[in-house]
Amino acid sequence: MNRALIPVLFTVFLDLLGFGIVIPLLTFYAEQYNASAIDVTLLMACYSLAQFLMAPVWGALSDRYGRRPILLFSVGASALFLSGFAAANALWMLFLFRTLHGACAANISTAQAAVADLTPPEKRAMGMGLIGAAFGVGFTLGPWIGGELSRFGYAAPIWLAAGLAVLNFVMAFTMLPETRGIRKDAEPTDRAQRTLNPKRFLAVASHPVVGLCVVLTFVTTFAFGMMESTFTLFAEHLRDLDAPTVGRYFGVAGLVMIIVQGGLIGRLVKRFGEAPLVPVGLLLLAVGLAALPYAPPPFGMVSVFVLIAIGQGISSPSLNALISKGTSSDEQGFVLGANQSMSALARVIGPATAGLLYAKLAPQAPFLAGAGILLLGFLVSFLAIRRWKQGKQDAMAAQAV
Repeated sequence: MNRALIPVLFTVFLDLLGFGIVIPLLTFYAEQYNASAIDVTLLMACYSLAQFLMAPVWGALSDRYGRRPILLFSVGASALFLSGFAAANALWMLFLFRTLHGACAANISTAQAAVADLTPPEKRAMGMGLIGAAFGVGFTLGPWIGGELSRFGYAAPIWLAAGLAVLNFVMAFTMLPETRGIRKDAEPTDRAQRTLNPKRFLAVASHPVVGLCVVLTFVTTFAFGMMESTFTLFAEHLRDLDAPTVGRYFGVAGLVMIIVQGGLIGRLVKRFGEAPLVPVGLLLLAVGLAALPYAPPPFGMVSVFVLIAIGQGISSPSLNALISKGTSSDEQGFVLGANQSMSALARVIGPATAGLLYAKLAPQAPFLAGAGILLLGFLVSFLAIRRWKQGKQDAMAAQAV
């Protein structure tokens, strides 16, 4: 492996580690400053919103000034803003530093560009796969580490994340060369396709082949974000669980998702194909969300988390594969970029909606609402698959002519 890839992959790993670390403790941490349920979920949403807004900015700046200075700046700023989040003594400071850290964590788009620069075309899929692995491992370890270290104070795991960001800065400074322009055959990434223009979203959602698949990706991310942002509130207030326990639950879910996406999904696709797996994954995810508020800890709740992880681990990559296969090469960047943008928006809207449902209706409401939305998605998935198959047939017929 190219030595220069190490700090790039470490950057992605730390971005997701920093995000995951706060999941099991954010509720407890924020409630020290009289945060409401809505405040807690908005703390989740503001991070994702900042990521969504800044991803194309970092991408454009890295095209103009180079990958190295943008990665160094964003990683160094991450260390600073994580430290501010750990040292905060008021709720407004949590919002400020959480948002600023989210903006820095949008450097994943620049990391993808650096990987594209450093890998030849025949190895680019492997390079992007390494980014996916760093992404998954960071998200899996983050909640577990955050939960366990919260025994030493809720700020302790955040200080660890800040320290690792400093280490990442040192590694990038000493090991990462400027990668822009290294390979003349480097393919453009989809970072420039991210946009706030609603017309692009409508255009992709109405795509005759993959439009409904894109909508289903949004729905899945939206429902999962609702659960992710309110589970710790539910676990603390209704199940009397602490941050370490919540971190272990999320850690188990992340481990199962790695197993599913790292090996099991390939065997399932080979045997059944991606299309039949979509409704199966959506149904498992819907059942898991509906059962979660009624599952007794520890074994019942862990079992439900495993079910949710399997559903998410099956549905998400299957939908992404259908979207990729259902678009031509000249429109793939546009469709995949808009799909990523819609998923990012779902991670903003989902937590914000969940906080309102939790506070205004009932603690169980976000989970049940997510399950209901996914059941509708389950029904829509059959129409989506039919359109996808018909579109592929039409494309093959057109090529034959």
